[in-house]
Amino acid sequence: MPPSRQPAAPAQRPAADGDSRPWPERLWWAFRLRQRRRWLLARAISRRHQLQPQADRTGALVPGMIRLFATVRNEAERLPFFLDHYRRLGVGHFLFVDNASTDGTVDLLAGQPDVSVWTTPHSYKRSRFGMDWLNWLLLRHGSGHWCLTVDADEILIYPHWETRPLPALTAWLDDHDVPALGALMLDLYPKGPLDQARHAPGQDPAEVLPWFDAGNYVMRRQHKLGNLWIQGGVRARTFFADEPRRAPTLGKVPLVKWHWRYAYVSSTHTLLPRRLNQTAARDGGEALSGVLLHTKFLPTVVPKSAEEKARRQHFANSLLYEDYYDALIRAPDLWCARSARYQGWRHLEALGLMSRGGWV
Repeated sequence: MPPSRQPAAPAQRPAADGDSRPWPERLWWAFRLRQRRRWLLARAISRRHQLQPQADRTGALVPGMIRLFATVRNEAERLPFFLDHYRRLGVGHFLFVDNASTDGTVDLLAGQPDVSVWTTPHSYKRSRFGMDWLNWLLLRHGSGHWCLTVDADEILIYPHWETRPLPALTAWLDDHDVPALGALMLDLYPKGPLDQARHAPGQDPAEVLPWFDAGNYVMRRQHKLGNLWIQGGVRARTFFADEPRRAPTLGKVPLVKWHWRYAYVSSTHTLLPRRLNQTAARDGGEALSGVLLHTKFLPTVVPKSAEEKARRQHFANSLLYEDYYDALIRAPDLWCARSARYQGWRHLEALGLMSRGGWV
């Protein structure tokens, strides 16, 4: 009589998120992540005193209102379109941290009736690139609500975004018990030297930056936090061709049903708890996802690169990015024969850069 089939030993069973490490190792790592999350929240709370309110209209926040959080510096040219785009998407209130702007950004924001703005002269780098400040505002004003956390040069789009605003999207996510939406950060760029393009305040940046790299992307899953680590695009092709592993990561989780216990770890690339990073389907299907149109390469990138090279505030090891900044200061032409012209979300879906998932 053949022996009965025994169930797999607990140490060999994968976790619900697909992590196949032995359960003692998973348990120890879960403990460490809880401790890290508590540390991040403690940092955020301690740094709340670095923020000075310039226009605090959070008394107008109501349940169900979608909130947008961002840290900005000298973004007066981008903000008119940014605000218009996200208002049309259904954002009800904007919460900004301004880090020592000198171009009128604070006055622009303070004059908007649906904007609250805080200022700080403190180090962007030492605040974990602004995330300590935003984690505090998310804890204070985001818990229990859908929150969108983006940079001023990121324009979120998703399937059917022109006709289905964010409240429709978040209602679908709620109905399907999906707590977060993942997105690919897609670099847009012009044809010709970067400093030759022309962009007016309020103009759609995609009109000035109509090109992108369509197919040179690689991804792998990070076991520690469960996120997709995506690299490629024009920055990997142009600035990190010799060392592609140094290229910026492009996967983000910008839209989250927030809870006061949550915290962003590294920009909006990763969060804690770990499960919030698992925005891609694991069953062979496709999960609903969006794209952040990254408009970094407007003509202002050339003088800003010179400034940021001197400030050394944007990377944990700024010396590694000396060549990157030097290349941008020379205003290169990023276009190549394989560049694709941006034609809207359906084109991006056909290329596999975003997915409707079950949202049809």
